[in-house]
Amino acid sequence: MRDVAVVGFAQRQMEEFDGSPTCVEMLVPLFAECYEQTGWNRHDIGFWCSGSSDYLAGRSFSFVSAVDAIGVIPPINESHVEMDAAWALYEAWLKIQTGEVDTALVYGFGKASAGVLRRTLALQLDPYSMTPLWPDTVSLAGIQARTGIEAGVWDERAMAEVVNRSLTDAEKNEYAIRKGGSSVEELLARPMYADPLRKHDCSPVTDGAAAIILAADDRARSVADRPAWITGLAHNVDPISMGNRDLTRSPSTAAAVRGLDLGGVEVAELHAPFSHQELVLRTELGLADDVAINPSGGALAGNPMFTGGLIRFGEAAKKVWDGSADKVLAHATSGPALQQNLVCVMEGREKAEH
Repeated sequence: MRDVAVVGFAQRQMEEFDGSPTCVEMLVPLFAECYEQTGWNRHDIGFWCSGSSDYLAGRSFSFVSAVDAIGVIPPINESHVEMDAAWALYEAWLKIQTGEVDTALVYGFGKASAGVLRRTLALQLDPYSMTPLWPDTVSLAGIQARTGIEAGVWDERAMAEVVNRSLTDAEKNEYAIRKGGSSVEELLARPMYADPLRKHDCSPVTDGAAAIILAADDRARSVADRPAWITGLAHNVDPISMGNRDLTRSPSTAAAVRGLDLGGVEVAELHAPFSHQELVLRTELGLADDVAINPSGGALAGNPMFTGGLIRFGEAAKKVWDGSADKVLAHATSGPALQQNLVCVMEGREKAEH
C-alpha cells in the first residue's frame, strides 16, 4: 500500500449564492487556494475526481461544466461520482494506490437552494416503493429520531446537547452558516419542526463547494511539514429500504470500521445531518468520551449537498496539520437515515504504516 496524505483543503459554505454564479465561479478560487497551500499548479495534479448531482443542478451532465474550472488543454485525467465528494476522495485514493498517478485533486459542489431539497432527495430512494410516495428527507429523519426515542436509545435532551455543543463550537468556524449555542433548556423550548425534530436538529440548507489535494509518499512530504496520512479508509452500505434495518443502528458504519484502528483517535469529524444521527455514529464507532466530536460545528452548522462529507475530511486533516491532534477520524454519509457510510483515519507522522 502506498502512503497517501491530505495536503491541501479549501471550502466555501453559504446559505445561498449571491446572485447565481456557476459552479465554475465557486471552484476557481478554491483550486487557487489549494495551489497556494502546496505551491503547485494544475500541471502537478495527476488525477481529478468530483462529486455532485445532476438532480440537484437540474440539468444533465452538470459536472462537465465544472471541468471549465480546471482547464482542459492539455487534456486531463478526470472522473466523477454522483454522490458526496468524500466518495470521490475514495476513488482518487484508489487511483493513487494503482501507481498510475502520485497526486489528485478532489472537489465537490452543490446549489441546494435552487430547489426544494427535501423533495429532491426523495429521488435517491427506491424508485418503485418509496419515491412515488415522495417522503422527504426531514420526515424520514424524524421517523428515525422517534424510533430511537421510543426505544429508549436517546431522548430529546441528548439531541439538544449535541446541537448546543455543535453550534457553540461553530462560533470559531468562519465558514459556518449557523452558529451560536444558547442552552439545552432554551433549545428544548423551541417549537417542533418535524416532530420530534426542531429546526436546529436539522442541518441547514447550504450551498457550497470544497476541494482537497491528495499526494503520495515524497510528493506529500515535499509540500507539507506535517501531512495528514491516511492510515485507514473503508465504506459500506445498508439496505435502501428503511423497513429492512434497525433505524437506531448503523450497521454499515460498524462494518466500515471493523478493520480500522481507532485506538488513540483524538478528534472525530462526523457527517451527521441530524442531531440524533451523531448519537448513532458515536455508538457504532465506539468513540471514547474524551474524543472531541465535530469541533468545526459539523453538519448542523452547514451542510453543502455533495460536499458536507468531504468537508469533514478537510476539517479533520487541519487538526493534524496544526499539531493539535496526532490521530483523527473523518466520516461521510449518503442516502436516507445513514444508509451509506465512509470512514477515514488520518495520522500525523513521518511515514504511514500499514
